[in-house]
Amino acid sequence: MHIIWEPIQFISGTYDISFMDIIDLSLVTYLLYRLYKLARGTAAINIFFSLIAIYFLYQLVDILRMKFITQILGGFISITFIVIVILFQQEIRKYLSQLGKGKLIKNKYLLKFFNSENEDKLNTKSIVKACTEFQKTNTGAIIVITQTDDLSFICENAVQIDSEISYPLLNSIFYKNSPLHDGAIVIRNNRIIAARCILPVNNDDDFPGELGMRHRAAMGISEHSDALTIIISEQNGKISYTQNGKIKIGVSEKQLSNLLKNHFS
Repeated sequence: MHIIWEPIQFISGTYDISFMDIIDLSLVTYLLYRLYKLARGTAAINIFFSLIAIYFLYQLVDILRMKFITQILGGFISITFIVIVILFQQEIRKYLSQLGKGKLIKNKYLLKFFNSENEDKLNTKSIVKACTEFQKTNTGAIIVITQTDDLSFICENAVQIDSEISYPLLNSIFYKNSPLHDGAIVIRNNRIIAARCILPVNNDDDFPGELGMRHRAAMGISEHSDALTIIISEQNGKISYTQNGKIKIGVSEKQLSNLLKNHFS
């Protein structure tokens, strides 16, 4: 009951607020905001608002001294943490993955200090040439270029290649009748590490419906890592890329070249 009573005292001016109270309130607000951001655009958003509504209902019936309903809601509230973990497991896993992989560090030079494997300059010319040729022939492709995350969990069950980047190799991999055509390739330290990689798929309800599974997969890996992913659409030949959970559609050859040079040269 004091959870409701204290805000009433604060509004009426009878509650002495301290600096630690401000910090406490700020942290709770930020936590709720992050949970909302994780659930927004997914089916979990309705569950998120339902849990908040149940909590405030519990506080209300507790103030009104409704003993039986308070006991029922209190029992549910006591296992709310377990319920949240079960219902939001995908969203929580995504957030913890971002947190554990240094997503809070935004300075790319500081990130490279902790990851020396990406010191070799990327062969941007071969990648840009392959993408522009794929665009002309409407050849579908997904090219994942790692930064600080090595994406070993993606490469483990894929076809291991570990070869230098070249246009002929990229062209042969994504040739429409090639057995390696389906799936993505992963480039790490200027080498094609694996092909036919299966990427985690984005399941947001507000994802553009005109985009296909390649774009969903590219968005999914961008939410789980700091990799830059290039997509060539098989429907219209447009070049797009994803990074940090965002997608840019319809990139020109020059824009793609500048993008790769800025990130990897």
